[in-house]
Amino acid sequence: MQNRVPLPELQERMERFRVQMDADNPDWEIAAIFSKINLYYFTGTMQDGMLLIPRDDEAVLWVRRNYDRALDESFFPRIRQMGSFRDAAKDSRKIRNNVHLEAEVVPLALLRRFLKHFPCSDVRPLDAVVAGLRAVKSAYELSFMEEAGEIHRRVLEERAPGILSEGMSEAVFAGRLYALMVEEGHHGVVRFGMFDTEIAVGQIGFGESSIYPTSFDGPGGNYGMSPAVPTLGSRTRRLKSGDLVFVDVGCGVAGYHTDKTMTYMFGKPIPDEAIEHHRRCVEIQHEIASLLKPGAHPSDIYDAITADLPLEFSKNFMGYDNRRVKFLGHGIGLQVDEPPVIAGGFHEPLQAGMVIALEPKIGVKDVGMVGIENTFVVAPGGGRCITGEHPGLMPLY
Repeated sequence: MQNRVPLPELQERMERFRVQMDADNPDWEIAAIFSKINLYYFTGTMQDGMLLIPRDDEAVLWVRRNYDRALDESFFPRIRQMGSFRDAAKDSRKIRNNVHLEAEVVPLALLRRFLKHFPCSDVRPLDAVVAGLRAVKSAYELSFMEEAGEIHRRVLEERAPGILSEGMSEAVFAGRLYALMVEEGHHGVVRFGMFDTEIAVGQIGFGESSIYPTSFDGPGGNYGMSPAVPTLGSRTRRLKSGDLVFVDVGCGVAGYHTDKTMTYMFGKPIPDEAIEHHRRCVEIQHEIASLLKPGAHPSDIYDAITADLPLEFSKNFMGYDNRRVKFLGHGIGLQVDEPPVIAGGFHEPLQAGMVIALEPKIGVKDVGMVGIENTFVVAPGGGRCITGEHPGLMPLY
């Protein structure tokens, strides 16, 4: 089985979890992990089940389906099979007063089934602890992110321009782009922690489509397939000469993502004002990247960058009209949207090994969303880009 997470990597993650839980929750008794993303982080497999971590005993991965696959994929030392929570409860008869679990993702029905067999009077969240651990990447994790970044660079800077042709729809372009990314090594999905978020490939828009309103918490937009499927791209919006092509997509290897945006001027240049706005966004990305050093505070970076932006620029910066977002960048890893966030209110200092996607963008009326996005590793000398150095806004004419 390829890409099995090494046992020392899993052991180090579990040890960090226990140390952080002891520090943040001195009276914790047991933790339960249910989400497949966090199960993968701690055990190296994404099967249907739960990971029980007692404070006073070894952790056990209880698998409902598929136990055989879990054994094949994972080096986790204690994997057991269960038909229901009842089976796991027989092995853990000690009564606990409190349980910590993923409050952001565990539905009420699942919680009730769990508490029926693991009665606890006090249910507490552990989301912040796990998010903090996942925010700092190991050398093992960074190796996959660097591989994803190189695929990203190769596809968007070298190969994607060659599949654009006049008259093609956004949906057709998105489909061909997806096939190209998978051919180059993309793992085929783009995962978000944002509640109830569906992303097929990314946000792809021709011209004004890229500033069309969307519920997605990002500066760009697109028409989507329909009100029922507001993703991928429109079947009817077709590429024409003079269009700005906006491509904001995630790429991943072995579960780990990078994020990148490229824009292309198809057929002829876009207006000079839009080109100048794009140039300023590239400058802002460089400015933010220079500040991505261990010890820096995300809120301070956000304030420093946004404090002196001209009114004419800032009114559509990081969105369009009244649909602007209040961040400049976001952490990324097993999911595209992770802490830390370069935004107000995020005061925890950056650490070496954190990975952040920076995306300064601005909407331009009748043109679309210009700007750029690349993924950076926090380092003593400032952010190290792993998705390529092209300034974007590539001319295709």
